[in-house]
Amino acid sequence: MAGDGAEPKPVGSYPQTGIDVLIIGTGLAGLTAALECTRKGHKVRVLERNETINTQGDMYFMGLSATRFFKHWPEMKAEYDSIGLHNAWIETFKHSGEQMVPPLSVAERLRDAGLDPNTPPGTFQMRPLIYRMFVRQVEKLGVDIEFNRKVVDFFEDEARGKGGCITDDGKKYEADVVIAADGVGSKSQKLVGGQVRARPSGRAMWRAAFPREHLDQNPEVKEFFKLVGPDGDNPIVRTFLGPGTYALTLTRPDTMIWIMNHNATTSSAENWNNKIDSAEVLSQMDEGVGPNPWAPIFKSLVKCTPPKTIVNFELLWRDPQPSWTSPSARVIQIGDAAHSYLPASSNGATQAIEDAVSLASCLQLGGRENIPEAVRSHIRFRFIRNACAQKLGFSNAELLQETDWSKVKLDPRRAQPKLPKWVWSHDPEKYTYENYHRNVENMNKDIRFDESDVPPNFPPGYKYEPWTIDWVMDCMYKGVPVELGAGQWE
Repeated sequence: MAGDGAEPKPVGSYPQTGIDVLIIGTGLAGLTAALECTRKGHKVRVLERNETINTQGDMYFMGLSATRFFKHWPEMKAEYDSIGLHNAWIETFKHSGEQMVPPLSVAERLRDAGLDPNTPPGTFQMRPLIYRMFVRQVEKLGVDIEFNRKVVDFFEDEARGKGGCITDDGKKYEADVVIAADGVGSKSQKLVGGQVRARPSGRAMWRAAFPREHLDQNPEVKEFFKLVGPDGDNPIVRTFLGPGTYALTLTRPDTMIWIMNHNATTSSAENWNNKIDSAEVLSQMDEGVGPNPWAPIFKSLVKCTPPKTIVNFELLWRDPQPSWTSPSARVIQIGDAAHSYLPASSNGATQAIEDAVSLASCLQLGGRENIPEAVRSHIRFRFIRNACAQKLGFSNAELLQETDWSKVKLDPRRAQPKLPKWVWSHDPEKYTYENYHRNVENMNKDIRFDESDVPPNFPPGYKYEPWTIDWVMDCMYKGVPVELGAGQWE
């Protein structure tokens, strides 16, 4: 089965496995798990705490390693291609407004970096459009989703080979395997090894997305944040980099988005519904940026933002979790429940999707009689890769917040986050099929994954060493770079 995963295989291509899968949560990880587990022949049910699936929000980066699975879903691939940022451009400024890198098409930047201009490592996408696409496909499959089911506890029964959860009304659910895709703070944490402590980073993100027509109230803002390209109709990402801060805007034909990293305030919270007004942003955005304030044009953009639009999302840091599964491997965490990311990492959505694709494939290869083996094999595939991607996020945050402009003038790539080949070139499904049985054999021999004969899906040459947020904070306090470690990280 070494070549499996390389060619498109739609729903119905795989025989039924008899594995009963219960998924908790309808974020990207949960929705992808529902799709891929169904395609791989598992029986799928989903619980969602809210009365509907949340399709609101602004944008995130979706890497090529995650979106490769669309080849198995022709309708999704066609829709993804239609809503994607085709012919996108990038422009870079100092936070004070001085242009440092003129507008360049993504294709030009890829060509300058020696990459295929027609195959970007990933793209920025609108969260509402992506979620609606996923929801439509899940609904078309007829996946059983129960809404208003708030899970308050998880359990497993080793003797019966079952995992389960309990909702706030006391109802009990069981399955052969339970996938906790319910995000940061999942109640599954107690079962898989104790709650990972969240550490305040001292930073937060203001985020806003709204119809572009709101820029009509200020012609100067509308002109500055206009679309670009030969015909003036191409979307553009503009980055603003300053001391200890950075911001990003995305102009699409119908939508304006802006995001700004800032010192945490009393109103910051790790909650996507935590809305504030523009006056609060304007009163605080110059704090901590030194003698040069933010560009007046960016402040004018904030003023154009409609009420009840700006989210003040606090950035909390967490150590890489030592375990993602319950003792008998009947409950498994994926996505943010297993590993949270900084926005600068450009990896949260990507790794969540990769998790789901990997787990669905491992379960199919292991079969109903070997679910614990399949779950543990999946974790071996995913843990070091995610720990490396998390660490890369801290390195990218340093790059964006402490930009060396003398180097940027020589090489514009120094003003953009690192997205190395080991991240975007990965194909989680193909990798699983090619290496599953070898991985299980090494696992049974207690051979460390990074010392096995399985090709690395992390920086080649890297050997995993545990690291903590305390170490990262100490590096930042001392003003020294967060060392990524040995291996080919670039």
